[in-house]
Amino acid sequence: MNPPDSDTSLFSRLRFVLVETSRAGNVGSVARAMKTMGFSELVLVAPRCADPLTDPEAVAFASGALDVLSNARIVGSIGEALEGCNFAAAVSARLREFSPPVWTPRGFAGHIAAQHELRPALIFGNERVGLPNEIVEGCNVLINIPANPAYSSLNLSQAAQVLAYECRMGALGDALPATPVGYHGDAASLAQIEGMYAHLEEALVSIGFLKADNPGKLMPRLKRLFSRTGLETEEVNILRGIARQILKR
Repeated sequence: MNPPDSDTSLFSRLRFVLVETSRAGNVGSVARAMKTMGFSELVLVAPRCADPLTDPEAVAFASGALDVLSNARIVGSIGEALEGCNFAAAVSARLREFSPPVWTPRGFAGHIAAQHELRPALIFGNERVGLPNEIVEGCNVLINIPANPAYSSLNLSQAAQVLAYECRMGALGDALPATPVGYHGDAASLAQIEGMYAHLEEALVSIGFLKADNPGKLMPRLKRLFSRTGLETEEVNILRGIARQILKR
């Protein structure tokens, strides 16, 4: 399922902001985390790594998300990064004495997905020291990922991936893609399936697993089992091949 093409779509409204990032690889990894979930707007505030958009490590870690990486903007202040935004969320594992309301990623995602007038930004701090208090205190909410309390430290890109995923789910809901991913063969016809059942029954009788004079409920149960699978023609042919080999022996 692709993100809707609309200015009100969360995929075009949400901005990811990285503050004073030290490792170029993390910038690339965040770009990849964003693209896998359909987001594209990335802003870097005073990165501490040189050439974070072209650094070989950033390019390698971005993998197939080079478009997100190359289109990222570099600015000198958080004010510049938030221009055009009207809702800012700081992401931090560390709670503050004077902080905005603390939300979960899911709560944040649901809120911004429902409020189409919001132009939200997710703000992530430096890998070692996190976000300065003044940035956190200037945000509308503080997002705390409810991780294992005994070890709650997430890598920058991991935190970005969690937020990107929750925001995608908030925008699209739990519906599976209209076109399933992966290989799907032709559905078997009723005649093909009935022929398979007859062949399988004959094979089971031949090895004594099914008594022809007292079949009980075995075949109805097998039919119910296979009816839940959505048999394809190739799968029916495989089962008939198994039955054929049984009968040969």
